[in-house]
Parts: sequence; structure tokens; C-alpha cells
Amino acid sequence: MTSTAATPAHHRSLGDQTWQNHAVCQPTDYHPVDPELFFPDPEEMDKIRAAKALCNQCPVRRTCLDAALENADTHGIRGGLTEHERAPMHTRLPHRLDYSRVNAAVAGRDIHLTAAERQAVIHAAYRHGLPAHRLAWILKIDEETAQKRYRETRHALRHRDLDAAMPTSPRPEHGGQTPDQGDFGTAA
Repeated sequence: MTSTAATPAHHRSLGDQTWQNHAVCQPTDYHPVDPELFFPDPEEMDKIRAAKALCNQCPVRRTCLDAALENADTHGIRGGLTEHERAPMHTRLPHRLDYSRVNAAVAGRDIHLTAAERQAVIHAAYRHGLPAHRLAWILKIDEETAQKRYRETRHALRHRDLDAAMPTSPRPEHGGQTPDQGDFGTAA
């Protein structure tokens, strides 16, 4: 019987470059790869296809793409995508919200987080009752800033709960007509 469970995401730690040892593009004595293959001119379609074919076989393709995006690397083919194909991803990166990354950070993994993921970490840490010093360690901020983030989160959650609890009253009717400015009198 085959399993349909997804394997857990493996996110590289900050500063970790060991994944490159497993990349198909790394030249070896038995597998010579010309690094220039990954820096073709836009009109060199044969080089682009050859580089992408290597990337499609690579076991660390996703990690390579993440590293290119996180390091704002806009040159060459990375993770199987050209500079042009990665451009929209670079602009959307700060808004990426990958909960597997959030969970990994809350669990203590030292990984790159986007602005949206950092906010989700704050929310998750608050909900799980993590102390401010732990949040400070996760986000690499001082404890005072972590306490401030918790206060902001508590305020936002309280405000959201109040908005949800407020009943919406039906608009008053005046003979089936909507009141206009004249119905409210004048301010003195």
C-alpha cells in the first residue's frame, strides 16, 4: 500500500550553504558542468533549455530557488527559473506566508522568514503562550521589542473580538424611505 502523506518541508537554516553539495550543477570529476551554462544571454535558448534540464533533475531545486529569492539573487538560472521568470517572485516574496516555515521557526529552526511569516510567528507564539524572551530569540530581536509585538497582537486580537461581538443594528426606517440629511436636524 502506498502512502499519500506529504513529506515534511525541510527549510535551510540561515547561512546554510551545505545544500549546494547536493546540487546537480556542481561540477565533479565524473560530472563536468560548465558554470557559464547557468548565465546565458536571453537569446541563447539552447543554453537555457540545457540548464533547465539539469535543474529539473536536481534534488535541491526548491532550496536553490528559495535561496535565490531570499538573497535577492537576480542573475542567472536558479531553481530552474530564469531571471525573467523569477522577477515577479522577487516582488511577491515579502508577502509569502508559508505555514510550514512559521511552524519550523516556532519549533526553534533558524530559517529565513518574510515579513508576513514573521507576523504569523508572533501571532502563533502569542497564542501558544511562548514567553517574550523566546519570541525575541526566534525573531532575533530584543526582549523589549518582543513584548511590544505581544502587546500589539493582544490589542489587535481584542479589537477583532470586539468587532465580531458588536451586533449590527438594522437601519431605522422612515416610512419605507431612507433618511436624508434633513431628518437629523442641525448641529448647534
